[in-house]
Amino acid sequence: MAKDSPQEIKSANEWLNQASETLQISPELTRTVLGDLLDLTKNVAHGPSRPAAPVTAFLVGLSTGQAQAAGTSEEDLAAAVRERIAKINATLEEYQD
Repeated sequence: MAKDSPQEIKSANEWLNQASETLQISPELTRTVLGDLLDLTKNVAHGPSRPAAPVTAFLVGLSTGQAQAAGTSEEDLAAAVRERIAKINATLEEYQD
């Protein structure tokens, strides 16, 4: 698939909708912040570190969730992150089949 081809964009949107639903996040919310997240990961990848780009996006999400769940212990947050990663990995396996 060619980079940024209509087919690639459609595939990305389908995956992000599925991932959002798996994580019980509004697909509309995902679409609202998608451009900002893509810009962030691009800037990190072309700046300080390519491998750190997706982790930086994760940290933004983690920080946002932590702010929303004030009083939640780090252990509970870590467990919630691991649970969501497991859900996404399972969804990814189904999606690729």
